[in-house]
Amino acid sequence: MDDLEKYIAKRKKRSAAFAQDFDAGYEEFKIGAVLRQAREQAGMTQEELAQKLQTRKSAISRIENHAEDIRLSTLRCMAEALGKQLVVHLA
Repeated sequence: MDDLEKYIAKRKKRSAAFAQDFDAGYEEFKIGAVLRQAREQAGMTQEELAQKLQTRKSAISRIENHAEDIRLSTLRCMAEALGKQLVVHLA
C-alpha cells in the first residue's frame, strides 16, 4: 500500500462521510475511465463518437470526466457506438 492509499484508508476510518463521498466519487470516475478506455481502444476520438451519437464533443468529454448520474440508456448507446455490449452486474 502506497502513501496515498494509506492516507485514504486513514481518512475513511476517521470519517464515515468522507468514506461515503470518496467511494461514490470513485465509482463515477471509474465509469468515465472505462468509457474513455473503450473509446480509445475502438480508435475513435471524442468528436467521432459524438457524431455517431448525434451529440457534441463536449457531452462526451463531460461523461468521460464526470460520469455522475449517467443514464443506463446513454451507457447502452455509447457501448453500441463503440461496438461493445453493456452488461450490468449487481453484487
